Amino acid sequence: MTSPATDDPQPAVPYGTPDAPRIAVRGEAHLEVDPEIARIGVTVASRGKDRRAALDDLTRRNTTVLDLIKTYGDAVERLETGAFSISPELKDKGRGERVHAYHGRVHITAVLTDFTALGELTTRLADLELTRVDGPWWALRPDSPAHREARQQAVREAVQRAREYAQALGSSLAALVELADIGAENAPYPQAPGSRMRSMAYATAEDAAAAPLDLEPERQHVHAQVNARFTMTPPQL
Repeated sequence: MTSPATDDPQPAVPYGTPDAPRIAVRGEAHLEVDPEIARIGVTVASRGKDRRAALDDLTRRNTTVLDLIKTYGDAVERLETGAFSISPELKDKGRGERVHAYHGRVHITAVLTDFTALGELTTRLADLELTRVDGPWWALRPDSPAHREARQQAVREAVQRAREYAQALGSSLAALVELADIGAENAPYPQAPGSRMRSMAYATAEDAAAAPLDLEPERQHVHAQVNARFTMTPPQL
């Protein structure tokens, strides 16, 4: 006769002992650093009486924008083309589905590392006809040294906190039992509202070039947390 099934045993919680008490602490770090990259979005539009005219106009404007961005060379880290569309505009009145015009749009994303060039480029792009610029969105690279520094600082803070607890008991740290990463950094990309400049809507080019924008990079906040467990020598109670 078999014995009734029992629930699976749960893993034991690693409590300390009187000879090796355990300390569990959390270490945190908050850094404020300059951004490393800035991303802008460029939307190029066109309009034509027929589909081919709208497409040809969009191709010409898209080439103009891409050529302009590429003139900034190494200041542009990445250049990508996103959504593209050609859509008909139907007449409001009359019977049937009569097309009044065709509208074209293509979205381009550029990532820059030179923020002086960024101000000049955004102004020149916004000065083009039927071109919209959104951004910039400031950010750090995923492998930024700032993330590493925040994690290391969080670990040092955890050790210091545990040491202070042990000293308050007349004891000292003996060994590290566990170090758990519970969220190395919080660097949202794109940045939260407020981190972007006001978008520049579709504009008409003027004879005189517009003055470059003076952009102030937004400081980035890097946050790291760790859980740490230590054993300590028996306290002098």
